[in-house]
Amino acid sequence: MTDVLVADPQQPRHASARSVTEVAVGVLIDAEGRFLLTTRPPGKAYAGYWEFPGGKVEPGETVAQALRRELQEEIGVTVGDVHPWREQVVDYPHALVRLHFCRVYDWHGTLHMREGQTHAWQRLPVSVGPLLPGTVPVLAWFETDPPRPPNRA
Repeated sequence: MTDVLVADPQQPRHASARSVTEVAVGVLIDAEGRFLLTTRPPGKAYAGYWEFPGGKVEPGETVAQALRRELQEEIGVTVGDVHPWREQVVDYPHALVRLHFCRVYDWHGTLHMREGQTHAWQRLPVSVGPLLPGTVPVLAWFETDPPRPPNRA
């Protein structure tokens, strides 16, 4: 198992023995090498914090299937190829999650923030905040593995 990132360690956890929730996360990278961040929707834990879009993997779904479904539902784009990249377990006060980060270079449709989110295309260093704790490791990974668009022949 990967190292566990403990978010807000001073906050109590909701249960002592929590199961891990699998989450598909899309790191959308455009042709200019920018990446998409969105805000957490109103009414959810960490509302207003910036994150990479995605959501829970439902029973019977693969990470890629979940990511395609979530990005269609949340931001209105249809995703092509999904490139699994890295995983990070995050222990939030409200949930224990395994984030499956996938790079996405191929999508179509116009961004529609269907849950009241805001979005921003970013480069390092990011100009938005606050950042969701599970987003922070990705920005560090970009230091050694930058968000470059794929080479097109």
